[in-house]
Order: sequence, then C-alpha cells, then structure tokens
Amino acid sequence: MTKSPLAFVRVALEAGQAALPPYSCPKSPHTYTQAQLFAILALKEFLQLDYRGVIAHLADWSEACDAIGLQKLPNFSTLKYAQDRLQEKGASQRCWAALSISLASAD
Repeated sequence: MTKSPLAFVRVALEAGQAALPPYSCPKSPHTYTQAQLFAILALKEFLQLDYRGVIAHLADWSEACDAIGLQKLPNFSTLKYAQDRLQEKGASQRCWAALSISLASAD
C-alpha cells in the first residue's frame, strides 16, 4: 500500500473508472463522474477525514484536483449522496475490490 495520498488518489480514480459507469443517470448534470467522486471518497478514507474535511483539503491541494480531473470542487453533500448511491447499488464493494487489487499490483 502506498503512503502517498497523491499516488493513492490516482489509483483510486483508475479503479473507479474500471468499476463504474461514468454517470449514475443519463439525466444527471454530468458535473462529476462517479469515478471522480469515488476517488474523493477513497481519499477521505485514506486521510481519515469527514466530508467537509476532504473538500477543505482538496481546496488547498490543486495537484490532487488536477489528478482527479476536477474543474470545481463538489459540495460535501454531493459526496454523501454519492456514497449512499454507491453503497445502495453495491458498486462500492466492486470499487474497493478494484482499488485493493490495483494497490497490491502497484507494490
């Protein structure tokens, strides 16, 4: 497992892209992909922050925002809704499994 949050978020984004469709609904605003939201949620767990904390952290960290491909930061509530949606659809387990495989192969 990597100790670099930036390397971790890059791997999390790739895992999310492999495990998730780009958007949860065809009529969604398409502001953030599900992979981007998953990468932020994974970073939240990696850094042991809450929803507001990870957004504040990203606000000060442009390199991570660039790695995730964010044009603007989501509201903390967007992360909560995304996490609920991923868990409800069972996609969360697929993403975390893909992430753990990616991290294991990176070592």
